[in-house]
Amino acid sequence: MIAASPVGAVGSARADARPLVVGIGGTTRADSSSERAVRAVLREAELAGARTEMFAAERIEFPMYAPERGERPAAALEFVEAVRRADGLVIASPGYHGGLSGLVKNALDYIEDLREDERPYLHGRAVGCVACAYGWQATTTTLVALRSVVHALRGWPTPLGVALNSTARVFDEQGAIADAGFATQARLLAGQVVDFAHVQRAAGRVA
Repeated sequence: MIAASPVGAVGSARADARPLVVGIGGTTRADSSSERAVRAVLREAELAGARTEMFAAERIEFPMYAPERGERPAAALEFVEAVRRADGLVIASPGYHGGLSGLVKNALDYIEDLREDERPYLHGRAVGCVACAYGWQATTTTLVALRSVVHALRGWPTPLGVALNSTARVFDEQGAIADAGFATQARLLAGQVVDFAHVQRAAGRVA
C-alpha cells in the first residue's frame, strides 16, 4: 500500500497539445464486450487526434473504496492520476442485474480522491458512456445509471450514449467491430469527447 499522493493542479502533463482520453471498463473476463467497446471508441479518439490510455479489468481490480483510509494501492494511485490528467473519458459497464458492475462502480468511487483538485472529480470533462448487456432492458437501465454517476461526479455525459445488446454480433472473433451501427456510434462518441476537450482548452478552462 502506498500513501495517497497530494492533490493539486494537473500542470506539466498538458504540455502535449493532443487531449488525453482515458478509457475505463470491462469485466474480469478478458475481451468482454464492454472492454472491446471502450477500446473501439479509444481507437476512434486516436484517429481524431487524441492520446489514449485504457484501464481494463486487470487495472481496476482495487480493494473496496474506503474514503477514511489514508493509503491506496499503487494501481489505484495510477488510475486516479490518469483521471486527473484526462481531458475526457470513455466508460463502459456491463449490465449486472440492471445496473453497473461492482468492478466499474468501485473504480469510479476512487475518483472521490480528486475532490480537492483544482478540477474536482470530472469537472470540465466530457464522458462517453457505454452499457453492454444481454437484452435491451438491462442496457438502458445501466446506461441511465452510468450517466447519473457521471453527473454526480460533475462530468458532462456526451449527448450520445451507447447501449449494446450483447445477444447481437457486435464484434467478430478478433474483437473488431462487426456491427455497422456501432461503428458509427463509436466514431460519433469519440468525436464528441475529443471535440469537447478542444473547446475546453480553447476557452482556457484547462490548467
